[in-house]
Amino acid sequence: MPELLQFLVSGLTIGAVYALVALGFTLIHNASDVVNFAQGEFVMLGGMVTVFATAAGIPLPLAALLAIAVAVLVGLALHRLAIEPARGASAVTLIIITIGASIFLRGVAQIVFDKRFHQLPGFSGNDPIMVLGAAILPQSFWVLGGALIVFCGLFLFLERTLMGKAVLATAANRLAARLVGVDTSFVLALSFGLSAAIGALAGILITPITLTSFDVGTLLALKGFAAAMLGGMGSPLGAVVGGLVLGLLEALGAGYVSSAYKDAVAFLVILAVLFSMPQGLFGHRSVERV
Repeated sequence: MPELLQFLVSGLTIGAVYALVALGFTLIHNASDVVNFAQGEFVMLGGMVTVFATAAGIPLPLAALLAIAVAVLVGLALHRLAIEPARGASAVTLIIITIGASIFLRGVAQIVFDKRFHQLPGFSGNDPIMVLGAAILPQSFWVLGGALIVFCGLFLFLERTLMGKAVLATAANRLAARLVGVDTSFVLALSFGLSAAIGALAGILITPITLTSFDVGTLLALKGFAAAMLGGMGSPLGAVVGGLVLGLLEALGAGYVSSAYKDAVAFLVILAVLFSMPQGLFGHRSVERV
């Protein structure tokens, strides 16, 4: 029982991070139909900027805000300099652009920061809390609580605010939204900024547990994409459920099978979804008249 609980908590913790990354994929995909494979670099920026800002003497809360601001600026620059000029390009072209942006950001991070792994101290200390025989790090509660707050905040933003409804309108039909007065260019920029902020927050929350470096974003982007596909690309609820399920599968597989195959779970999930249910758990089947 303690061993199972340990695996479940670990799976939910890392799954919450995957869910945050998947939410970033979902926001951008809904607004612009772009699959942004640079999403993992926002997570990297959140962790790395916070680490170096705190090392420079900036208090942790201010360092975290600075990291989120930097990630948002990078997200807006990605939209303005890379995505906006390619408006109307094919989906494959846009994916290649985001992959190129990811490689570019990793290279810049390698120059600006360094190649070493870095860690932040736990927000509430590093002494584990014993629950039914399982040792749970206090940082796990920060990760789970942060993911819950982001999801609830995003739900309220989309459902209860005028700007949120503009985002939903743009996601539903960009041309129709433009015809009724929605500034779709601003909505697209907003989606990139929000996804960057969510990714940076994920990086800040998980760095005390898993460490960070200039190249951690690649694998996180892959796993966030797998979570988004599992839940249904375009569904915020699906992104959260997909992230948690992927995290649990990964933790249980590593615990009961072998940790050597831990990272293969994301690939298996992508293949299983593509073959069995391309629309995902909460996605909608698309119908096209010909």
